Amino acid sequence: MKTRIITVLLLKEQGLVKTIRFKDPTYVGDPINTIRIFNEKEVDEIVLLDIGATPAGAEPNYRMIQDIAGEAFMPVGYGGGITSFEQAKRIFETGIEKVVLNAAMFDQPALIERLIGVYGAQAVVACLDVRKNFFGRYELYSHGGKRKRPVSLDEHLAALRRLNVGEVIVNSMDRDGTMSGYDLALLRHVTERVEAPVVACGGASTVEDFKQAVDAGASAVAAGSMFVFRGKHRAVLISYPERKLLTQLLP
Repeated sequence: MKTRIITVLLLKEQGLVKTIRFKDPTYVGDPINTIRIFNEKEVDEIVLLDIGATPAGAEPNYRMIQDIAGEAFMPVGYGGGITSFEQAKRIFETGIEKVVLNAAMFDQPALIERLIGVYGAQAVVACLDVRKNFFGRYELYSHGGKRKRPVSLDEHLAALRRLNVGEVIVNSMDRDGTMSGYDLALLRHVTERVEAPVVACGGASTVEDFKQAVDAGASAVAAGSMFVFRGKHRAVLISYPERKLLTQLLP
């Protein structure tokens, strides 16, 4: 398959959580045990986001990151609390393949350029946390959805093009954890304005949602709740779509 199916895991303190619209984090399991299950299910890729690090101004949890990277059989990207080249370097040294950056994309373009110069564009991923305002216009946020950025979506996409980031994760805050489908209009808007591969995130519930995202221009699809909850009562059950079903619908 050309389309990557990415599992997004949210780290808060020592456990994994899941949110709904970036609020009300619910504990869903131990990181290492969860990684072992996803190893068995042959997941394409994992993105690990520490949702507490940047808002708290905390350092990345290098020990936890190293334990997870050492356990994972698949490529792992990490985001959260990265504000310097030295921090990113330590994260790469743990075995992480990609760093996922949000606030730094606004505030530290020189850091992004240096990381790309040393590690290559493919190792530097921009994450966009996007929410619609009352008037239906898209607004950008960082710091776990707590800080609205005074930059338009199109201005930021132009900046990402200039920086030549290797990948762009488009995370719909309105759809996060709702399992109501991706924001396809947002995906089309972004994919028409950047050259880097775009990853759809926020709202996936079925493999059909994956297909719609790819049809909207996404190069890869990501999900969280879809892979950890089951049924209307959101019982925690780690799952991953069967490869046969995926190959029937996706390129």
